[in-house]
Amino acid sequence: MLRKCCVAEFIGTFVLVFAGTGAIIINALTGEITSMGIALTFGFTVAILIYCLGNVSGAHLNPAVTVALTLTGKFEPKKTLPYIASQFFGGILASLTLLSLFGKVSNLGATQPRYGWQQSFILEFILTFILMFVIMAVIMNKHGIGMSAAVIGAAVGLDAMFGGPISGASMNPARSLGPALVSATFQNQWIYLIAPLGGAIVAASLYKLLFKENDIELSLKKGVPSKEIL
Repeated sequence: MLRKCCVAEFIGTFVLVFAGTGAIIINALTGEITSMGIALTFGFTVAILIYCLGNVSGAHLNPAVTVALTLTGKFEPKKTLPYIASQFFGGILASLTLLSLFGKVSNLGATQPRYGWQQSFILEFILTFILMFVIMAVIMNKHGIGMSAAVIGAAVGLDAMFGGPISGASMNPARSLGPALVSATFQNQWIYLIAPLGGAIVAASLYKLLFKENDIELSLKKGVPSKEIL
């Protein structure tokens, strides 16, 4: 079962990075997608992947999400490292594929601060906080897979729409590491590893604390398989 989940996370993260950073590359070549189009590409891709893979692996597609869910007791610790490894490998392979197709255009969509690193660090923290807060709401309210996909995809698209031009709106270490590693763009990449992890952990912990006495939380304790979190 774990193997099936890891394959799903690998495929999902591959598709996310391939489509999302692929949109950045194609926009750099043609100028026809625009920053709004890139944001919508990320949002739609996440929504589609959650709909397709949510009942298999939970469709985390993001090490920050996996770590936050583990630390707040919503995910089995023994699955954490295999999930994260699958996500990172999926992102790296997607970037290698894009490199073979287009060359090192726009550094393969590697995330970089547009201005100071402090600004991008805070922005990535807040953007990931918003995304994780939405994910926790989906978990606690036990939305159906279609609604979960739509809500989380909308959150990704919204974050990317206003944060993308400034910080890249990564919110996802696997999304950033793949392009950075393959294009050898290492400057400031620590931002996109640390800030999303911090934002996700704080959001998940705060949401759980705020609603721990809620009937939603009590119903969750009756038993929801970890793969159904999204």
